[in-house]
Amino acid sequence: MTISARTPLIVIDVQQGFADPRWGRRNNPDAERQIGRLLAAWRAADRPIVHIQHASVEPTSPLRPDAPGFAFQAIAEPQDAEPVLRKSVNSAFIGTDLEARLRALDAPSVVIVGLTTNHCVETTTRMAGNLGFHPILVSDATATFDRTGPDGTVWPAETIHAVTLANLHEEFARIATTDDVIAELRST
Repeated sequence: MTISARTPLIVIDVQQGFADPRWGRRNNPDAERQIGRLLAAWRAADRPIVHIQHASVEPTSPLRPDAPGFAFQAIAEPQDAEPVLRKSVNSAFIGTDLEARLRALDAPSVVIVGLTTNHCVETTTRMAGNLGFHPILVSDATATFDRTGPDGTVWPAETIHAVTLANLHEEFARIATTDDVIAELRST
């Protein structure tokens, strides 16, 4: 699926709380810069943007609404009338009106970026695909953290990121880079 004038950019959980050291080591330190580039391109083209903000219900989470980490990172701060949808689970479709908004746009595809690759980005991408929105996941505009498996194996963030993209590729989403998506946006 390609990008059209009705293709929204969905920016997931680019919040200050993800800078908290409790998350550990992460991959792709350039993800936020790429997200900023995509936001600038979408705004310049006057295309729809939807911001997703995680409102954690976990008492110690840095993403709780009463915590400083709940705020958006400056590079991804919503502007003007860009909608902000708050969620408390991994999928941006659960407990929000995201699906209704996308249907109202008659969105033939969606471009998805944000944090973290294997949690809210992956879950939202899978649901978008299942709902028929033809997601385009921007590989260099998302990032994740090292994870420890049930057997104690520590999986590097780079591996988690790559495997998540491989799992989503072709079945749930088209995987693209920021440069490719911006070039496609400018050609429509």
